[in-house]
Amino acid sequence: MNEDGNRPTTVVIGASAGGVEALQTLVAQLPHDFGAALLVVLHIGTRRSALPEILTRAGRLPAAWAVEGEPIRPGRIYVAPPDRHLLVAPDGVFLLLSRGPAENRTRPAADPLFRSAARAFGPRVVGVVLSGALADGTAGLAEIARQGGITAIQEPNEAECPDMPRNALRHVSVRHRLPVTGIADLLVRLCGTARAEAPVEFRSTSTAPAPQRQEDTTMEGEHTLKRPTTLTCPTCGGAVGQSSVDSLPYFECHTGHRFAAPDMGEAQFVQMDQALEVALRVLNERTELCRRLAEAARGRGQVLSAGRWDAAVSEAEQRTRVMRRFLEQGWERPVDDDDEGGLAGTPSVG
Repeated sequence: MNEDGNRPTTVVIGASAGGVEALQTLVAQLPHDFGAALLVVLHIGTRRSALPEILTRAGRLPAAWAVEGEPIRPGRIYVAPPDRHLLVAPDGVFLLLSRGPAENRTRPAADPLFRSAARAFGPRVVGVVLSGALADGTAGLAEIARQGGITAIQEPNEAECPDMPRNALRHVSVRHRLPVTGIADLLVRLCGTARAEAPVEFRSTSTAPAPQRQEDTTMEGEHTLKRPTTLTCPTCGGAVGQSSVDSLPYFECHTGHRFAAPDMGEAQFVQMDQALEVALRVLNERTELCRRLAEAARGRGQVLSAGRWDAAVSEAEQRTRVMRRFLEQGWERPVDDDDEGGLAGTPSVG
């Protein structure tokens, strides 16, 4: 077992197909005074799930959906909610939720959780990959290994769907390859129990001050726009190559759509307007749908359901207001200096 100063305080777990059964077996083996927090990602997408209730019934530890800003405490299971990445704040004290880009075609995904936990806890985190399809968790497990954390996978031959643990084994230096019951025993040995110990203090392994969650701070798992590696055609979405005729740039996609530079710019403006108009229409229709469902729920005497639909109405109305502001502002069309005396690249007639 690690020295107490480096004893793991957090276990992060990723699973997909076949993962519910594996998680049930795992938590059933953990004591009620287990000395670490468990953060769990199962690929549920946007679907409703009873996973917290299932895990609570399966073992001795309370399980619940993770909540934004919730402090991380040992002996508890925090489950990533539908359509949200579960993350660890840089200081290692709180949970964060993000609707950032889907990774490995899913949100929630294991990789964002694993990366954020590795950077917050360093050697005091255990990463576990259980049954699941494809390769989510592999990159995150590699980051845990780089930060000195402990890596473990379910024995692929035992997993109902062995792809996730098998991919991790293929690309990461995995320290432990065990059946699920063996992983449970490993966690108990590594993390110990919380009984008769001082409260676990969650601090960042970094000596630098942890950034706060602000508008200008990019958190793990959030939308981060990078410079495009190529442009795409505003007409069909295909990749665009650039050429020139004399000094005028031309853009042509592989299906044959061709744009002079000013036309390419204008086509992008049109595409942006159309996208925003579609988003505005969908938001407006969603507001009406949620309003009707709230009224129907009230008519049936379902107060809680009506309240949830009313909240959805308010959210859709707020997003609609933001979208309308974008549309009303319009788009600034830049004009080349050469255009003041005529068309760009065309000499004026004197």
